[in-house]
Amino acid sequence: MQHAVGAPLPPPHRPGQDPATPWSPTANHQGHPAAPHPGAPGATPPGHPGASHPVPPAPHPGHAPASPPAPMAPPAPSAPPGSVPPPVPGFAGGPGHPPASPPQHTGVPRDTTGHVQLPPGGPVTMPSPPPAAGAPDVTTTTLAVLLIGPAGAGKTSVAKYWADHRRVPTAHISLDDVREWVRSGFADPQSGWNDNSEAQYRLARRTCGFAARNFLANGISCILDDAVFPDRPVVGLGGWKRHVGPGLLPVVLLPGLEIVLERNAERTGNRRLTDEEVARIHGRMAGWYGSGLPIIDNSQLDVPATARVLDEVLARSIASPPKW
Repeated sequence: MQHAVGAPLPPPHRPGQDPATPWSPTANHQGHPAAPHPGAPGATPPGHPGASHPVPPAPHPGHAPASPPAPMAPPAPSAPPGSVPPPVPGFAGGPGHPPASPPQHTGVPRDTTGHVQLPPGGPVTMPSPPPAAGAPDVTTTTLAVLLIGPAGAGKTSVAKYWADHRRVPTAHISLDDVREWVRSGFADPQSGWNDNSEAQYRLARRTCGFAARNFLANGISCILDDAVFPDRPVVGLGGWKRHVGPGLLPVVLLPGLEIVLERNAERTGNRRLTDEEVARIHGRMAGWYGSGLPIIDNSQLDVPATARVLDEVLARSIASPPKW
């Protein structure tokens, strides 16, 4: 339970103490209540049995009378109605302590973190080209990029590097990573394409799209990677456009077949495909030629060089958006 700032903690409950009795910070720490002032209302008069300050006994004959007790200070005058009492040292508002803030009726405790209001995610629009002639500086622009390519094209490596070296906050959202969130019941396409694997791919695309919209609405760029086939534009590009928005910038990463086979051979687990499957996917990706989407052949480019070419392609896409 939280207490007022600066207030001491209540003492632990002792046997025989009424738990319903409210704790008072003015009580002493030995468990004995402080005696009321003699002039306070309800105080026991001096000399009465049970009085906390009994009257001293009469002097014995032959002995000097005891010196009278020092007169007690008169009680402080009561404050007029409506006035604010002075701060108590050691409590909020006292010397050395900040003044207590008024209570905030927001439904969230004042000392609770993690309640930052975030803008809701919405459809992503195309970044505005610079008013002056010349290519925009894509390194400082909030972007939504879709990196397309076959297995072994280097999509994940390039996307991670590009996101790591941006001058603005950037997130990498991998479709395969999100798809593999499903543990029990994971529909592995290598075991055969069926309704379950199709449904899990669609669910992963929609989840990635929601994540991208939320990141972008809060000023964080995103790059997504997926093996979108040109012969299924409604499922691939159409789905991404619906989930993210018309401002999504698609770029195709398409090296030669021999490079794709070589990179696929270095993979492990269910990310590694057979040579026949890799060749089939690569052949279907060739349909992107002539589609109007920008294509990067990174057969002779390493990851940093491919990321630099990607920036150049994105600058051209912003200045002249592709039709898709």
